[in-house]
Amino acid sequence: MLAEMWLGTLAAGIVLGAGLPGEPALVSLMDMSLLSGMVLITVGALGGHRDALRRVALADRKALAEQTRSVLLEERARIARELHDVVAHHMSVVAVQAEAAPYRVSDPPPELARSFATIRSSAVEALTELHRILDLLRNGTDEASPQPTLDRLGELVGRLRAAGTPVTMRVDGERRALPPGVELSAYRIVQEALSNALQHAPGARVGVEVTYKPGDLHIRVDNDPPPNPPPPSERPGHGLLGMRERVSMLAGELAAGVRQDGGYTVTVRLPLGGREVR
Repeated sequence: MLAEMWLGTLAAGIVLGAGLPGEPALVSLMDMSLLSGMVLITVGALGGHRDALRRVALADRKALAEQTRSVLLEERARIARELHDVVAHHMSVVAVQAEAAPYRVSDPPPELARSFATIRSSAVEALTELHRILDLLRNGTDEASPQPTLDRLGELVGRLRAAGTPVTMRVDGERRALPPGVELSAYRIVQEALSNALQHAPGARVGVEVTYKPGDLHIRVDNDPPPNPPPPSERPGHGLLGMRERVSMLAGELAAGVRQDGGYTVTVRLPLGGREVR
């Protein structure tokens, strides 16, 4: 490009020199050619310097991004170790104590034995989920870990019933395979809604409804007012926030609020044909 510009300048000088005969014109032509060449060389050098600076800046940005990623991975590993040391230990104690408790009572009532069995089962499942999350934090992937689907809702509701919570479940429409993201999110939404009901309305009746429609999956979880309202929690809850995030990711809709009778209802619509929003 610079050579073409210099040749163009030289050609213009020759044309102008042809109209100005004589030695002074020739000298001026040579001076102009040398000067234009020097100017173009200088411009080219400056342009190369700018390109080099851009390449250095790009390399610095890539190095910073890699350093940030490395710090993030180290932080994930640290969190994983802390979770393992604290939560896994206590959940293991709960599971062991729940398994041993019935043997410490002579002729325990069947209801007591079932309750301890439910506690142990829930603790073991919590440990399994914890290990899956730890693998995700450590390795950045959980492809090898099976994810829960709506087929396991019956187990989830059954454990709550065994623990004494009056839960009903109703499924309308034809059960069919859904996209993996919808299956997992739907299960987690129901799980979180049930956990919120147990925390904020212990002992209240809880109903779960799942409806399969041609283009949507509808979920409804509602609970009656608690017989004995618990004191308000001082810790902010993240359950509803997590549900909204899952629904938003799937371009769905969520509504949650207190009923007139003091109960609480969560309704969700997840489109089955839409793509995930990232």
